[in-house]
Amino acid sequence: MENTLFSKRDDSFVCENCGKNVPPLKYSSRNHCPFCLCSLHVDINPGDRAGECKGLMVPVAVRYDSKREFVITHKCKKCGFTRNNKSQKDDNRDLLIFLTNPYNITE
Repeated sequence: MENTLFSKRDDSFVCENCGKNVPPLKYSSRNHCPFCLCSLHVDINPGDRAGECKGLMVPVAVRYDSKREFVITHKCKKCGFTRNNKSQKDDNRDLLIFLTNPYNITE
């Protein structure tokens, strides 16, 4: 059964946190910056861009899941909302590994 609450969005953008140009992902939807791992609180449901907050979402936790993938927990600096997101192939692996240690997280 297909998730009807997901809207595919894979646009390029300039990261609000680090200022780098982020290219489209091409094989899935781009959710966060692959350089600094930050995102924006722009969705209610993934990809819908219906959120009103627009706050910066920072990585507050990274874990390695049973599928051997990194999962990033983002927290909005403006309203405190949290959401989990899968890492992508081009994400900064050194930063992902560094953030798996909770002592390395700063909000």
